[in-house]
Order: sequence, then structure tokens, then C-alpha cells
Amino acid sequence: MQTLYEWLRRHPFAVDASGAFVLLMLGSIAVLGENAREEAMANGFITFILCASMAVRRKHLTVAAFGAIAGGLMQIAAGMLPLVADAAIIVVLHYAAKSGPRWMSRLGLVLSFVGPALLALRIEPEEPGGYRERFFFFAFVSFMLVIAWVLGDSMRTRRAYYAELEDRAARLERERDAHAEVAAAAERARIARELHDVVAHNVSVMVVQADGAAYAIDSAPDRARDALGTISTTGREALAEMRRLLGVLRSDADRGPYAPQPGVEQLGDLVDRVRDAGLPVDLRIVGVPVELPKGVALASYRIVQEALTNTRKHAGPTANASVLLGYGEDVLEMTITDDGRGADAPGDGMGHGLVGMRERVAMLGGRIETGPALEGGWRVWAVLPYVADAGPTTVPSASGRAPAGRPTRDHAAAFAARTTPAVPPVPPAPTAPTAQGAA
Repeated sequence: MQTLYEWLRRHPFAVDASGAFVLLMLGSIAVLGENAREEAMANGFITFILCASMAVRRKHLTVAAFGAIAGGLMQIAAGMLPLVADAAIIVVLHYAAKSGPRWMSRLGLVLSFVGPALLALRIEPEEPGGYRERFFFFAFVSFMLVIAWVLGDSMRTRRAYYAELEDRAARLERERDAHAEVAAAAERARIARELHDVVAHNVSVMVVQADGAAYAIDSAPDRARDALGTISTTGREALAEMRRLLGVLRSDADRGPYAPQPGVEQLGDLVDRVRDAGLPVDLRIVGVPVELPKGVALASYRIVQEALTNTRKHAGPTANASVLLGYGEDVLEMTITDDGRGADAPGDGMGHGLVGMRERVAMLGGRIETGPALEGGWRVWAVLPYVADAGPTTVPSASGRAPAGRPTRDHAAAFAARTTPAVPPVPPAPTAPTAQGAA
């Protein structure tokens, strides 16, 4: 049964032709019963036209529609009573309302009233006047035609509704896939930035300490032992950071407890570790510290970490670094400078440090400038906006390097009133990639 049904769906013309042939046979039997030869020939001709229109309605709907109209007009002109083959008009009208153009559907609805009215006027009633017979004839024929049209139009509406649902589902699926790709790309970029910051900073410390231990292992064993201890501690910290970052890729069952993200409160510890690695760093805080949003706090920590990592890698063995952290009314300003080689430092231009810093600042709606300073060395200046609605908090500073007294509100107001960074604007960076931008 299923095979026959599939065959019929693949060959609709065979179905239509078979139905038209059956209707033609029934109409021919009715025509043979006519007494008048001329009337029988006229009925047979009209029956053939209507059945042919029914057979070709799927392939040539316009031809079928005009054939059905022509058959109806010939019946009206001859004043004939409805024929068996008039069922073809109902079939063609239904298909035109379901699948035909709008003009054809509307024309069929109009003719559903006009045609029966004209035919009712042409038929001779049995009683004188016969208005009641004509009215009932008109109502019955129009009702049959209108029902066929309504069923076809409802099928058109339902088909359009289903098509719209399918299109909407496909569009939502495409939008979902696009959003998923964007979210995945953003997550990959975030993880890449975090991994780069953690690996570049800790590995550079380990490399510097390992080189120092290699030089001092014979002449100063105690210093070599301290350097190896620093390497061990830094390696453990790097592994802990890596486990925390990679934990987001695990399932919920395997994911361990979350560790707090680093922020400005950990800058003192960061500077101490960098100083222990051999780079003199001065940390200064200006303004009244406030509780920062998590995104701003993490971005500020990573920017300082990346800038100091670049200084340690490229500024030279005798370089000194300075970190200025300033709290304004609604922005956090950071200036990290060194007196090293600056644009003359060698580099391969393969790093992603500056790219990661720019991405972090752009996501927060801030501003960043990097490049060689006018007085020599390298300079990183960044401004991160925030809403300073929390009370003052304590920000640990590097031991012995931060200001001894608590900042005052006047300092914050003076810092917020500044419209230019603390260091003069840098000239355009050289076209060739520099070492500081290669981290």
C-alpha cells in the first residue's frame, strides 16, 4: 500500500487523468440519455472540455481555469441544467484557490456567485415566475462552489503557515549556530589571553632564575639555591593557574572549586615576585582606592603583569621599571614604564601580549597606548572606566615601595581632573615589530 501511495505521489498527472476519465465516462452515460441529437452533442462537447480541464489542472492550471470558465459560459449561453461533468469545475476551482496565483483565486470566488446567478436567470422554471426555484438553484450551486473555494484557500493559508514555520525554524537554527560560533570564539580568545598571561609571566621568571642559577652555581651556591627555590615556587603557581583555566573545559563533575581571579589586591605580590626575579620595580598608587568590578580588576592585573614580563624579557639586564596606579572619579589609569632598550630591543614579532592587552581594554571600553617613551625605554599607558560606587578599600603595595601614607580625596580629584596621561604622548611606533610588542 505504501509503495502504491508513493507511486501516486510521484505521478500526479496519472491520478488526475484517471479521475477525469471516470468523470468523462459518467458524463457520457448521462449524455447518451438525451433525446435531441444536437443537445447531446453540445453536452458531450462541454463534458469533454471540463474533463480535460480537470486532467491538466496540475500541469497547466491557467489552461484548466480558462477551460472550466469556457465550459460554464457555454452552459449559460445554452441555458442547460447542471451536468455531471460540472464536478470538474469544483475540482479546478479548489485547486486554483489552493495553488494558483492570487488573481486566479479571486476571479474564481467572483465567478462562484456570478456564474450560478446567470445560469439561474437562463433556466426556464416550471412555474410562472419561478423566483423561488431560481433562488434555491443559485444558492445551492453557489454554496458548492464557495465551499470548494474556502477549502482550497484554507489549504493555501495552512501551507503558507507551515512554510513560514519552517523558514523561521531554519533561520533560528542558523542564528543559534552563529551565536554559538561567536560565543565559542570569544571563549577561545579569553582562554588564550589568560593562558598567554600566565605562561609568559611565569616562564620568563623561571628562565631568568635558571640563567642566574647556572652562573652562580659555582661561585655562590646559596644564591643558586635561592634561584632554584624561586623556580620551583613559580612553577607550582603556573601549574595551579593552568589547572584553574583548564577547569572550564572539563565537565561539571570533574570541575574543581573555583579560585578567585587576581586583581589589584594582588599587584603587590606580583611586584614582589618580579623584584625577586631580578627586576627593580617601583609601585605607586595615586588617589583613593575603590572596589573595582571584577573585569576591570582582572584586566588591570593582567596588563601590569604583561608589561613587566615584556620589560624583563626585552628591556635589558640593567633596566628598572615603574608602575603607577591612579584612581580617578570614574576611571583607573595605569602607567608602566622602564628605562631599558625600548624600540632597540631585539624581538621576533611572534608574540600576542600587546594584542591581548588591547582586547582586554577594548572589551571594557577603555583606551591603551604602547610604544617607546621620549626619554628612553618603553611605556604602556591604559585607562579603564569603572563606576566608583563602593567605599575605599585597602590595596596592598610592594614592601617598602608604595607611599607610606593613605591617599587623600584631593589626590583623587587632582588625578580625575587631568585630561592627558601622566607621560607625554609617544611618537608613532616604528613599522618594524619591536620586542616589547612581541611578547
